[in-house]
Amino acid sequence: MISGDTILFVLMLVTMVNMARYLTALRSLIFIMREAHPLLYQQVDGRGFFTTHGNMSKQVRLYHYLKTREYHHHHDPVFTGKCDRVRELFVLCCALVGVTLFASFLL
Repeated sequence: MISGDTILFVLMLVTMVNMARYLTALRSLIFIMREAHPLLYQQVDGRGFFTTHGNMSKQVRLYHYLKTREYHHHHDPVFTGKCDRVRELFVLCCALVGVTLFASFLL
């Protein structure tokens, strides 16, 4: 039988790998955004997005942009594809964090 510690360790490992995938996809989205959507790049503080002094309200703007799927009206298929990927990875990461927290309290 598999122990609870092993299950929790594997869940944490999978969550961390998916979080890394999400952050790299987000970084590449911001890089693509500089050319594809310069106004949004300025609105979300593209240069300072991953810095320690980044503006949180501007980062939330990107979250709302992806949540409401405003990118579907954009003309660049690479940009819209990257936005879809980042959105899907964000949902997956949130679900994995929730399952991992639930499992840690359950086990």
